[in-house]
Amino acid sequence: MLGLAISLNTLAADVRILVQSSPLAGFQYHAGEALWQDMREGDRLTLVREADNPHDANAVRIEWRGQKLGYLPRAENRTVAAAMDKGEAIDARIARMRPHKNPWQRVLIEVFVVL
Repeated sequence: MLGLAISLNTLAADVRILVQSSPLAGFQYHAGEALWQDMREGDRLTLVREADNPHDANAVRIEWRGQKLGYLPRAENRTVAAAMDKGEAIDARIARMRPHKNPWQRVLIEVFVVL
């Protein structure tokens, strides 16, 4: 019975639930343009909570390899910010990249809750 419990705990650590799919806000103002050629769909992103952001109390910064790419859109960041404030495990990745004149159409990110 103990072996089954260990297997279930190991499995649970790998479960991710998609909770948000959003464009990357602010791409044109940060390092996105300079890093575009190196970024790939599927690359892991780091989410950093900025509770003291003077423009948005729910701000969630998005980084790729330590470089700031932008933010979760303000209209869509409240739930992820609250989960991060509670200490929940959150993961993110680049879901889609496409060259586009509109910077809001260039990078789509997916955010997951990790169980």
